[in-house]
Amino acid sequence: MLAGVLSILFVVFLLLNPVGAALAVVWIIGAYVIIFGVSLVAPVFKLRGLERIYEEGIMNFKRFLFGQGRVAMLLSSFLTLAMLVFSFGACNRQNPPLRLASTSDPGINNAPINNPPPNGSTGVVSYADVVSRVSPAVITIHSEIRLRAPQQYPFLDDPLFRQFFDQRGGVPQPPPEQRAHGLGSGVIISTDGYILTNHHVIDGADKIKVDLNDNRTLDAKVVGSDPPSDLAVLKVDAANLPVLALGDSDKVRVGDVVLAIGNPLGIGQTVTMGIISAKGRHTGLQGSGSYEDFLQTDAPINQGNSGGALVNTNSELIGINSQILSPSGGSIGIGFAIPSNMARTITDTLVKTGKVRRGQLGIVVVPAGSEPALALGVKESKGIVVAQVVPGGPAFKAGFKAGDVITAFNGAPVTDNNTFRNQVAGTPPGTEITLTVLRDGREQQLRATLGELIPQPRESQR
Repeated sequence: MLAGVLSILFVVFLLLNPVGAALAVVWIIGAYVIIFGVSLVAPVFKLRGLERIYEEGIMNFKRFLFGQGRVAMLLSSFLTLAMLVFSFGACNRQNPPLRLASTSDPGINNAPINNPPPNGSTGVVSYADVVSRVSPAVITIHSEIRLRAPQQYPFLDDPLFRQFFDQRGGVPQPPPEQRAHGLGSGVIISTDGYILTNHHVIDGADKIKVDLNDNRTLDAKVVGSDPPSDLAVLKVDAANLPVLALGDSDKVRVGDVVLAIGNPLGIGQTVTMGIISAKGRHTGLQGSGSYEDFLQTDAPINQGNSGGALVNTNSELIGINSQILSPSGGSIGIGFAIPSNMARTITDTLVKTGKVRRGQLGIVVVPAGSEPALALGVKESKGIVVAQVVPGGPAFKAGFKAGDVITAFNGAPVTDNNTFRNQVAGTPPGTEITLTVLRDGREQQLRATLGELIPQPRESQR
């Protein structure tokens, strides 16, 4: 009975703790090996002529194993019970209660698993190497603007009025000239002194000076400026300057870590960190004539950061910091940078010709699925819809009609109005383009030769 109960306990223990049960099995097998060893030793007595001892030993061994079994059963039960107790004790020693490690424990300094790889062997995450490589090429720009004072005495050239003032103590002196000062940042993009910045940093400036990181201050001249993209190129007379290489902004992904470098509020060069929050943003803050394809970042950007660098962790320039959205005027984590690919195209054109020429198609488009599109009877959900065709323009000559749905520009999918507008504007005038169009449910290809966009006069942003 006892052996049966212990056998059941052993089976239960085997299911609950296979490791302990395995140890018990090893002990039981060992016991039977010892007993079997005794049966092997017994023939030694027979070889020495001690037949009686051998025969009695064999008889007792058989009786022990095959008799009524009380002794064997008790012994096996004892061994089983001993193995269970030993196994429980071993399990208790090998499996102490689980305790989660705390950072307050001595010797615990594990970094969070979502951190980037440690820098060097220090175990501390740092972007100091990136900053040391790129910061020498980010400079401060000072602009000075002469403000025109109102003419308080417009009739001083009249002799009668001059005589009137002479009788009363002389002609009043004009007020002293007033000048306004601006502050921004810029990025050196060539060793011979070309600097990329924002148009609004130098708009209307009479004098421009740049502070280099080697404590030199140099005069700068404007090579070219492009208000629609808010980009400008300056030139200083210097050589062997540190430069920042332009990266491929099309490869930037939402979530990438970025660093913003500039001179916010004039306190000196400052580095802030964030991520790319979104791509292809259009804010409209520069007016309807602007061309925007911003990278959005939560890296803090403030006044003075305009024209500064937005770099990735590969030490590449991926954007020129340009705007922020804020009800207070300070950073709330919504900043915008002009992507480096757009900046590269504009810069090349400004350096070569001093101005940017943009293509024009001569149509007005609306998003597919919008109310204006539905009003035209268009139910397509992809692409953009032609709402109006300018008479005599390139699109008119190519056969475009209101209600056409444009789905591709030179084979590239068209997904929204802003992207399409930038694609057209970024193509030089006189270039033939191919547009994929849906009309009455049928797809067709229309070819048009772009005209030149004539910029509308814009009020100074200052």
